[in-house]
Amino acid sequence: MYVLVYSTAGDREEAKRIARRLIEEGLAACVNIWPIESVYEWEGEVEEDEEVALLVKTTAEKAERVVRRIVELHSYDVPAVLVVPVLGGHEEFLEWIKEQVS
Repeated sequence: MYVLVYSTAGDREEAKRIARRLIEEGLAACVNIWPIESVYEWEGEVEEDEEVALLVKTTAEKAERVVRRIVELHSYDVPAVLVVPVLGGHEEFLEWIKEQVS
């Protein structure tokens, strides 16, 4: 089974640093990075920030390690990290993900 791990970072450099580590450590096949705007409540205040989203492509068996590693590498006290199951997709691409993280 395959999963996408979604997270956010404070800036592009942090996102790229996390992405590179996940790839180098064999935890992810690919990480997409793009700018986003976030609105959320933190410590009783509504915040609006520019952030950078990460979408990590990996296998379900690596998901827990990916989550732990993102939390370890992250600058936020409570980073957003969600694991989303992949229900299907292009078989050759899914096999490529498996090969990259094996």
